Amino acid sequence: MRITLLTVGKTDVDWVKSGLELYTSRLKHYIPFDVVCLPELKNVSALSKDQIKEKEGSMLLKSIKNSDQVILLDERGKMFRSVEFAKYIQEKLSHSSSDIVFVIGGAYGFSEEVYNRSNGKISLSPMTFSHQMVRTIFVEQLYRAFTILKGEPYHHE
Repeated sequence: MRITLLTVGKTDVDWVKSGLELYTSRLKHYIPFDVVCLPELKNVSALSKDQIKEKEGSMLLKSIKNSDQVILLDERGKMFRSVEFAKYIQEKLSHSSSDIVFVIGGAYGFSEEVYNRSNGKISLSPMTFSHQMVRTIFVEQLYRAFTILKGEPYHHE
């Protein structure tokens, strides 16, 4: 089993990239983990928001296997405290042998096809963060979840 973070667009803000690399390297001690960044669409000025979501959605769906559990990072998703998120991850890992793919969409969110394919939605906060920052915040929370599950002293409650 592996966990993948699937995103649209590259991470080009240096401090965000550094944080993402730090927590990705730490997380790999617990589970096979990858960050997959799909390219941003080109020449989108003539496209509507819905057309952009459709094109990005098509790219996302091509990157997902039929057997994957797909969890969208979405503002309308379920919110967790860190300990609750750790239990959520433990449940996903123990009740399925499928790979888990967490997905961060583009600036306008997900197409209906992506929502229909998903197995769930989670939200990191009721606040809005940049799509690049969400990557680092999410990977840190995933790392935190594994340290909680292992009883390691990273998380203080």
